[in-house]
Amino acid sequence: MDYRLRRIDAFRRHPVEVQQAQLKARLEAGRKTAFGRDYDLRKVTTYEAFARRVPTFDYEAFKPYVERMFGGEKSVTAPGRVGFYARSSGTTSDRSKYIPITRHSILWNHTLGMRDVVGLYLDAFPASKLLQGRTLTLGGSCVKEEGNLVGDLSAILLHETGGWGSSMRAPQPATALIADFEAKIDRIAKECATQRITAFAGVPSWNLELMRHVLAYTGKANLLEVWPDMELFLHGGVEFAPYRQAYRELIPSDTMHYMETYNASEGFFAVADDPARDDMLLMLDYGTYYEFRNGDAVVPLEGVELGKTYAMLITSDNGLWRYEIGDTVTFTSTDPYRIRFAGRTRQYINAFGEELIVNNADQALVEACHKTGAVVSEYTVAPCYMTMERQGAHEWIVEFEKQPDSVEHFAEELDKALRAVNSDYDAKRLTTIERQHLTLVERGFFLRWLRARGKNKVPRLVSNRRIADELHEVMKQENKK
Repeated sequence: MDYRLRRIDAFRRHPVEVQQAQLKARLEAGRKTAFGRDYDLRKVTTYEAFARRVPTFDYEAFKPYVERMFGGEKSVTAPGRVGFYARSSGTTSDRSKYIPITRHSILWNHTLGMRDVVGLYLDAFPASKLLQGRTLTLGGSCVKEEGNLVGDLSAILLHETGGWGSSMRAPQPATALIADFEAKIDRIAKECATQRITAFAGVPSWNLELMRHVLAYTGKANLLEVWPDMELFLHGGVEFAPYRQAYRELIPSDTMHYMETYNASEGFFAVADDPARDDMLLMLDYGTYYEFRNGDAVVPLEGVELGKTYAMLITSDNGLWRYEIGDTVTFTSTDPYRIRFAGRTRQYINAFGEELIVNNADQALVEACHKTGAVVSEYTVAPCYMTMERQGAHEWIVEFEKQPDSVEHFAEELDKALRAVNSDYDAKRLTTIERQHLTLVERGFFLRWLRARGKNKVPRLVSNRRIADELHEVMKQENKK
């Protein structure tokens, strides 16, 4: 552990040199692949040559390489056979996308990242009793498809590293990998309620649902009555701020710590290493070479500026090359390099891990209108955050040009269509979110609102309640007249 802390300190002090070494290693591996031959990587030795020769990719552009790998072809974009794929929400034409994961990245990116999280936490809190108990991890599930292991990243990692840290982790792998969410949390409650749990990890919304179930099972008022030694929640995947109050009620303790990690399907990228800060240290020696796009300009790490928001591109040991992952980050420090997650590159809602994008919403709306005879002129969508008493949901504020045959029928068809076009939304509907809530406004409402604001477009998906709450206030004011 001391060795890793020294290595982390080394890339804090020498970030550019460490990143240059990462690029060199990625190029050496890439020369042995079909991708390397396509772009003649044997002639590339500098970043400038790399940026000139290799284009940037999004999932649609990179998809042909993924399909070849998924079909069993070896050494397509990474050496050897790639047999693991994290399935996440789809692009404009796909219900799901499949992110390749190499065995090397499982060990030296994702697993190393989680080990570093523990090391950094214990370094910050040397009196911690974290290792005297277990960390409860709520993951997803995975299945075999065409000889590949496919599913949630958490499930793939557990499947492949089940032996490592088994004495420190709960529940047992067989329980953690149960596909049915209700069955899983029921088994976890029964298995773990009497264990010594000192931490838990995962997405805030999923864990809130699990913890509610644990309290119902045990009859306790809060988690400290179940697990008195609880001291840490490792969270990531969605914005934590809306959940903070619910977790304070769930765990009424001034000594409870919350530590953010940035562990995406595409890689483990950052961790909150300083308890006094609300940003994360960018991890520079995990087999990933970073680039950042602001507008049309793409720069390496040393080219970023404080306060600017960048779309992140990675070249990694997962076999991804200059791949824009769809996330944006803002740099809060360049000595060392620290970031804050700033959102997605497109309009989206990801309050519960559902990754709903505008194209999903538009497709579902067209289908619901077709099935019910409705015509929608304007709409906007916002999250309704989970509390200790209720599940989360999406609120759709809708203005009809033509009313549906039945509002209830419209809501049912909209929900069906959303679940059909977005696999992550479908999964969350089975676990943590209710069917959408419909709020209907009279014709002309959005136009009046736009005119009052001096705007000409209604935002379709908003990842917070700012617009929705403003619209509700306008509704109240209009109703008073």
